[in-house]
Amino acid sequence: MELHDVWFVLIAVLWIGYFFLEGFDFGVGVLTRLLARDRAEKRVLINTIGPVWDGNEVWLLTAGGATFAAFPEWYATLFSGFYLPLLVILVCLIIRGVAFEYRAKRPEEHWQRNWETAIFWTSLIPAFLWGVAFGNIVRGVKIDASFEYVGNVWELLNPYALLGGLVTLTLFTFHGTVFTALKTVGEIRERARRLALRLGLVTAVLALAFLLWTQADQGDGTSLIALVVAVAALVAALVANQAGREGWSFTLSGVTIVAAVAMLFLTLFPNVMPSTLDADWSLTVTNASSSPYTLKIMTWLTVIALPLVLLYQGWTYWVFRKRIGTQHIADPVH
Repeated sequence: MELHDVWFVLIAVLWIGYFFLEGFDFGVGVLTRLLARDRAEKRVLINTIGPVWDGNEVWLLTAGGATFAAFPEWYATLFSGFYLPLLVILVCLIIRGVAFEYRAKRPEEHWQRNWETAIFWTSLIPAFLWGVAFGNIVRGVKIDASFEYVGNVWELLNPYALLGGLVTLTLFTFHGTVFTALKTVGEIRERARRLALRLGLVTAVLALAFLLWTQADQGDGTSLIALVVAVAALVAALVANQAGREGWSFTLSGVTIVAAVAMLFLTLFPNVMPSTLDADWSLTVTNASSSPYTLKIMTWLTVIALPLVLLYQGWTYWVFRKRIGTQHIADPVH
């Protein structure tokens, strides 16, 4: 296997890790409107992800940096062609981070309510737009002989990509719901389990339609295996949720995300960004990659740094592993 193939796999792993972790993170943000009934329950939901949300975003930074260094042509075409939706995602992530930090800085109810509204929308919008972006990457876009995107932003809003956006939105929200059931106690935990069933059924229908569309369009045997694993894991997650096994349900919803994203990368390879104008103008792991020397240096740095990141993040989740409920929320100090 060539180094550019290795880095395609590594970038796929980084995106899978990001969607697995930030997926439930986004989902909990959406649940501040869908599940929480009062201010105390909103604080419970926010506190479940409070210690980890910023660490989850490290995976996005790493995936973007790795793409820039390993596949500069891919990075350039992607970020120039998808400039507006990626800018919207970036602005949402900035506002979302500020909302987490500033929400409790002042005691006024309208101040905290406004930041909680910001958390909801800046969780929902990126969860949808990431699916739209990856739907277009897999489907292909208008790339000319100079490897430049020559379409417009409205062409990115095609039926396949919009369906992909609905899938990521519902799947991340379902993932966040089972995470909430895993991390909370009391009535909010029971309501999260009931909501997870309804969300899971909607997610299953949308995900099955999107993955079958992907498979029919450009899938092969390996992508079919990933599709089967994703669907089976989602069904098993629903069964585990109904049985009250929140840990298994969360694990299996994570497996669904892993298998679904892996399927997208399997159908994409060896392309990294197909051209709908001419197959010869597609960006591939060969014509979009950096030099072998650059990839070699990056590989050694990754071997050293990645285990440290995994150990640190794993330790963080272990420290904050306990369940919380409204009884753990202190009265606001005025």
